[in-house]
Amino acid sequence: MKDEAPIAAATLIVMRDGPTAPELLMVERAAGLRFAGGAVAFPGGRIEPVDYASANHSLDAAKVAAIRETAEETGILIAAEPRPCEQAMFEIGVELRAGRSLSAILAERNVRLAIATLVPFARWCPVGLEKRPFDTHFFLARAPEALPLPIADGSEISRVFWTSAKALLDGADQGTTKLMFPTRRNVERLAHFGNIAEACEDAAQRPIGMVSPWIEDRGGIPHLCIPENLGYPVTAEPLDKAILG
Repeated sequence: MKDEAPIAAATLIVMRDGPTAPELLMVERAAGLRFAGGAVAFPGGRIEPVDYASANHSLDAAKVAAIRETAEETGILIAAEPRPCEQAMFEIGVELRAGRSLSAILAERNVRLAIATLVPFARWCPVGLEKRPFDTHFFLARAPEALPLPIADGSEISRVFWTSAKALLDGADQGTTKLMFPTRRNVERLAHFGNIAEACEDAAQRPIGMVSPWIEDRGGIPHLCIPENLGYPVTAEPLDKAILG
């Protein structure tokens, strides 16, 4: 069977400064989903044709998709100017889930997206390791003050919550949190930053190289590996422990 072409996707790492470290907006995917069911992840999804229609180039389309998917999955609209009130954000999420386009919704409300505020962080494409490989752009975004509580979409997403990178890694080590291989590697990288400014500065200083994991034998044990020059503190994991889908 011919391998499927990677699916263009985008995800948003929404951060807010916590007491000792940044907190991340995370979603837990519904357990019954065929892909990554029950996994905890950053909000995001496919880049749709409508996202290209409202963007100047492919990277802008990825940013629009990341914002749209986050609003649909969590009820939180990022990078919106002027920022809608709590009730308006809730209504926008409902309208997106009903199938309306984000551009039409925002035009009616005289709101625009400040996509330049999103910071490119990473790009992953695990070709050959997943049945449905995704070519995914990761972006950093600072959460505005006084955001409403996030709301799960009730379909693909069963839970939305704020947490630290350390808490996510502790949960994964204890077996209570399912982190897929790309998510875990990015959470490990985020765990090294003391605040959002540090994360954005690090991202701005590094070229966004495509991360395409490969399998390598190390001491007779197959490991899933990634390049060592892209800022990730952990670059290999035994294949039998890596979560791919």
